[in-house]
Amino acid sequence: MLEIIEQDERILKEPAPVVNVAELGESSIDLNVRPWVRKEDYWTVRPELLETIKTRFDENGISIPFPQRDVHLHEVKSA
Repeated sequence: MLEIIEQDERILKEPAPVVNVAELGESSIDLNVRPWVRKEDYWTVRPELLETIKTRFDENGISIPFPQRDVHLHEVKSA
């Protein structure tokens, strides 16, 4: 992710961007990605950065899990 951030000229070098683990979830690793941009660039950089990260994850075989539940149905026979 830092490589992606460094390649975007709209993202400021100072203060330095932050990428860290926010939480180890039940079926996920939640990450913080916090680059600094000019106020007027925020709403264009944010979605483009997220899309680029997702595309790069896909290219590298990194999948994003989603919560799953197994439901088992048991038949109760009446007497």
